[in-house]
Amino acid sequence: MTVTRRTLVGIALVAPLSFAGTAFAADPIKIGYQLPLTGNTAQYGQDFKTAAEIALDRFNASGKLPVKVEIVYEDSRSDAKEGVAIARKFVDDEKIVGVLGDFTSGVSMAAAQVYKEAGMPQLSQTASHPDYAKISEWQFRNITTQAGEGPYNADWMVSKGLKKVAVIAEQTDWGQSVTKYFSDELTAKGGTVVMTEYFNRGTPDFRSLLAKIERAKPDAIYTGFFYEDGANFLKQMKQLGYAVPVFSTSAAHNQKLIELAGPDAEGLSLTTNFLPNSPKPEVKSFVEAWVKARGAEPGQFPAQAFDAVNIMLDAIVKTYPKTTRASVRDALAATKDFPGVTGVTTFGPDREPVKQLSKVRVVGGVFSPVAE
Repeated sequence: MTVTRRTLVGIALVAPLSFAGTAFAADPIKIGYQLPLTGNTAQYGQDFKTAAEIALDRFNASGKLPVKVEIVYEDSRSDAKEGVAIARKFVDDEKIVGVLGDFTSGVSMAAAQVYKEAGMPQLSQTASHPDYAKISEWQFRNITTQAGEGPYNADWMVSKGLKKVAVIAEQTDWGQSVTKYFSDELTAKGGTVVMTEYFNRGTPDFRSLLAKIERAKPDAIYTGFFYEDGANFLKQMKQLGYAVPVFSTSAAHNQKLIELAGPDAEGLSLTTNFLPNSPKPEVKSFVEAWVKARGAEPGQFPAQAFDAVNIMLDAIVKTYPKTTRASVRDALAATKDFPGVTGVTTFGPDREPVKQLSKVRVVGGVFSPVAE
């Protein structure tokens, strides 16, 4: 065969196009994850990132797709303005087909306005404000809301004869939803809210609040706090010698609360979707990976993040090779009976998760399931 100048030119033109096509096919699919990696809620964002990395590493090693998936992390610092800026950045990146986060309902809802206008699917692992998923068809969450958790806890307490309840919560939109949905159900079931009080996250001294609670003479206290404030509250409560049952939301379900409060955490009751001592293989596998990475058992929020990432990845698999923001949104909406570590997740027509809550109590330094 004689190679002419024209043949060489043809080869030169075709070869780059062939390599370009191969490179394009091998380009990774991207997911955005906005979360607080610095600031006063950084510990939660770091937990989410660890959980996401465990999920992503397993997925990419599974061979479920012929291309890799990458997660682009951006630090929101739990600041709404920063969350909006990140949302705009993610929207402008055409390779990002879906977004996870943010941590707080406030930041998640602020960013949601950008995702709504741009048509970007957003799945938050922890935004539990009842209005979050109502923003548009593009918002999803895999955590139960206070609209479900509050009444569940109120019914639990009434069933135990605890009808006079002092309610306290952090001064945020989430904290206000904690008090509203619990108080409405308690009152409807014949109970009485003897006082309602809000506190700022990171409050160092709860003693004046505890004195006010004691004067109200409640049968029990219902709390909307995260583990740092929870540990502080429980320790100061025991220091003052005040003893009434304390109930809380799943936001307090974290082994670090027990580490910080020590024996003062004994008896704390709360609801959760995640039991780290569950015998289910998927839970045991996740807990083992988490302990290897972080040295202690995970709480509910890391488990929520792990499931959120896997739900998003599952939607991408179902849409490949025609993976777009719109197709991922539709696949998320069709999620049914997804087997996660926080239980089976199905998205209803309102994109709210249909999940089952469990009751746990701190017994012997362990969050233990309870039947009553």
